[in-house]
Amino acid sequence: MNTNAVPGTRETLTAGSTAVTPLLKVDKVTHTYGSGPAAHTALKELSFEVYPQEFVSIVGPSGAGKTTLLRTLSGLLTPTSGSVSIAGKAVIGVPDGMAMVFQDYSRSLLPWLTIEKNVAFPLTKDSGTAAERKALIEESLEAVGLQGFNNRYPWQLSGGMQQRVAIARALAYRPRLLLMDEPFASLDAQTRAELEDLVLTLRHRYAVTVLFVTHDIDESVYLADRVLVLSKAPARLVENIEVTLPEPRDQISTKETETFVQIRGHVARLIRSGGDLPQAS
Repeated sequence: MNTNAVPGTRETLTAGSTAVTPLLKVDKVTHTYGSGPAAHTALKELSFEVYPQEFVSIVGPSGAGKTTLLRTLSGLLTPTSGSVSIAGKAVIGVPDGMAMVFQDYSRSLLPWLTIEKNVAFPLTKDSGTAAERKALIEESLEAVGLQGFNNRYPWQLSGGMQQRVAIARALAYRPRLLLMDEPFASLDAQTRAELEDLVLTLRHRYAVTVLFVTHDIDESVYLADRVLVLSKAPARLVENIEVTLPEPRDQISTKETETFVQIRGHVARLIRSGGDLPQAS
């Protein structure tokens, strides 16, 4: 395991005299499936923090426990040990203020509901009056470029447009924390690039905190403020890498910069080694 400096690690951020505490805190989380000889530990004493309005990517080898981690963060799975908290409150069950965008948009959308009703699905009376909920839906659809598609059905849209609906649904909830589980993995390269840029735009427009899980190293670096690299299972944090790319980012010029190339190469080496960098000779 590489234990060199991790430039993105911060216990407390300060803005003037005001301390900024983590929105999400994962503290020594371990999760083991089963018991005895057949037991499998997916996560082992995994700890990290995500601060308000940050965009953090998580990458790691296949089978590194990223799905287990997301289930734990979303309250769908109770860790064997350790804790997860949001805004200082322990996650017990599905927390308020969190939304998730899944990889398989064809399963996450309800095909018998219109686009408008799919986006409205997570909204309740706590989201405001009927008129206010309608306004949330309209604004969310406009934000993802789907204004005027209210009465279409998911099966009438392309894959990229369906994932835009899924993003709009998450935005309509106005989450504090948005989890994204390889949301563009099933899309073609051009559509993927368009949606990556859309997410960056929405992140700033809505000042939302994003935790983005991906297998794509270029994507992880291009999008994020920080990249968390996990080891092979049982997953532990190998390195917390701060991404110092200029804003706004561009699919061509950003990826041509020396900084992007260096960070991408470093992340790739970490993943290829399973989380253990080869010793210098």
